[in-house]
Amino acid sequence: MGKLNHFDEAGNAIMVDVTEKAITERVAIASGVIRMNEETYKMVKEGTAKKGDVLGVARVAGIMATKKTSELIPMCHPLMLTKVSIDFKMDEESCEICAICTTKLAGRTGVEMEALTGVTTALLTIYDMCKAMDRSMMIHSVHLVEKLGGKSGHYKVDQEMHN
Repeated sequence: MGKLNHFDEAGNAIMVDVTEKAITERVAIASGVIRMNEETYKMVKEGTAKKGDVLGVARVAGIMATKKTSELIPMCHPLMLTKVSIDFKMDEESCEICAICTTKLAGRTGVEMEALTGVTTALLTIYDMCKAMDRSMMIHSVHLVEKLGGKSGHYKVDQEMHN
């Protein structure tokens, strides 16, 4: 395990200096899940929820959130993202919706926090738009799935750990 790089020798919080790092293509994919009751799941899937297109709004909210990550997470650098996507996988059997956020740029620092922020915001938006129908919804399993680029190279989650 490496040292924590958001602290200086005296233990003070710092923003990491990435000035000397090489500009490389960086990609991060994060996912998370929201579980809901059957009635709510059906309304979201069919697009008949009272507040409208839940997944469409959640997609836009997630994309917008990725661009605000540095305003929410104190030590994150403001980034010029070149690609953001939010996708959803529906699981009718468990009444769960998996949100997947992919972020990309050519830069000096990674985009993991942006992907995690995007997926979490998309899930929170689903909760917000459906809470009148189902307050028991549960958001879970938010995690980094994969990252490419940068000094630390390629990372892919061990799926067995997450099942």
